[in-house]
Amino acid sequence: MMHVDIFTDGAARGNPDGPGGYGAVIKYVNSEGKLFEKELSAGYKLTTNNRMELRAVIAALECLNRRCEVTIYSDSQYVVKAFTEKWLEGWKKKGWKRSGGELLNVDLWKRLDRLTAAHDCTFCWVKGHAGHPENERCDRLATSAADGDNLLDDELLPEE
Repeated sequence: MMHVDIFTDGAARGNPDGPGGYGAVIKYVNSEGKLFEKELSAGYKLTTNNRMELRAVIAALECLNRRCEVTIYSDSQYVVKAFTEKWLEGWKKKGWKRSGGELLNVDLWKRLDRLTAAHDCTFCWVKGHAGHPENERCDRLATSAADGDNLLDDELLPEE
């Protein structure tokens, strides 16, 4: 099974409900032994940092066209702990709710749940703005997208 490393970051200006963006970098070694890298980014008109963190992981996983062993690196405790601390499992058992009531970003969590089930995923937290090269690269992609033109509407994802 091919191993893929995914690095992600999200950014929002005036969080919540300001412009935002995400950045992701996908890396793997192809069958000829060559390193493959792909950058992804997009900007949105009105959004939150958490939505951008989630969209980064979703966008990267949606690029994979077969089952892979994936290590996802994120500086978002929100994203990483949902998997490492089993928050996602609890939310699903409670009908996509959390102990304190409503779960935000359910559309994105459902999509991410489906995508991670299609791969063997491991989530790793990296400290943001601490010199991690790929995290800094993703941060530049995310902030550039947030500050860019032609921002998208951050609409709810449809149920699949």
